[in-house]
Amino acid sequence: MKASASASALRAPRNRTLALSDQDAERLRRRLLVVDQPVPLSQCAGRTIFGDSLLVLPLLPKKSVDLLIVDPPYNLTRDFSSSTFKKQPLAAYEAWLHSWLSLAVGLLKPSASVYVCSEWRSSGAVQRALERYFLIQNRITWEREKGRGALRNWKNCSEDIWFCVLSDQYFFDLEAVKQKRRVIAPYRGPDGKPKDWNEEANGGFRVTHPSNLWTDISVPFWSMPENTEHPTQKPEKLFAKMVLASSKPGDYVLDPFLGSGTTSVVAKKLGRQFIGIEQEEIYCLLAEKRLEFADNEPSIQGYSGGCFWERNSLAFQDAKNTTTRSNATGQPFLFEDQS
Repeated sequence: MKASASASALRAPRNRTLALSDQDAERLRRRLLVVDQPVPLSQCAGRTIFGDSLLVLPLLPKKSVDLLIVDPPYNLTRDFSSSTFKKQPLAAYEAWLHSWLSLAVGLLKPSASVYVCSEWRSSGAVQRALERYFLIQNRITWEREKGRGALRNWKNCSEDIWFCVLSDQYFFDLEAVKQKRRVIAPYRGPDGKPKDWNEEANGGFRVTHPSNLWTDISVPFWSMPENTEHPTQKPEKLFAKMVLASSKPGDYVLDPFLGSGTTSVVAKKLGRQFIGIEQEEIYCLLAEKRLEFADNEPSIQGYSGGCFWERNSLAFQDAKNTTTRSNATGQPFLFEDQS
């Protein structure tokens, strides 16, 4: 594996895409965990496992995971470093979903929650596969914001996330995932006071309940420090909503298709334990480098003051809209919106 830092010398000054030097790769490679026999939770927690999920999942401890977040390869032909996932008939893709879902379900606690990402063409296959193992609570649709235009079709700029549970005894923290929105047409009561909104020094705002339509997400791009060269990287803000809603500090979060590490990084920033599995070494190394950065930069873009903010709202925030949370070791984390 050749590190991907050579292009960094040619990048524009504002390009903050994460790169790996050969020295980084040599140093970080020693941190990767290779599993070839059953491992206790203490050995795999907080680790990036380098390997094939179909081989690794059967070796992880049963009923140990509180939250499963999965961003599997979509049913599209896509190159991932040294491997290629090829589009297949929906029935074959559904069978592939079962191949790892059947292994993951036994790792979950009875109170666990599950989030599985998908795109619209294969959404039906994903739903059918999930219904065999879980109770589907909702289908979240999030706006990707950017995407290629089409001459004879609607521009495709949305993806789905399936929210599932094993039983009615699941955890959901509504207060942790509320959204703060600017009030464009504020309404006041007869006494002149704001009605259902708050008047602050920098404008009027309303804290709202989260819906299953997420339009406040920015896909990582070259000027964002979380950006990597992974072709299908998900935003930290997107996964932060799932982690905050469906886990408690200290809970165990598993991602069997870790990619460049977004699930692990978000879990670490929010004080959860994480286990990530990834079969491409370059992405494992990127995940480890991002985990290093999380020690000194624990903020999540678009999340501050205990709320998720709309895109392009940084100008409406000030120092009092920052908040601290504690991770599993009691260390305070400061979150500042950068959207």
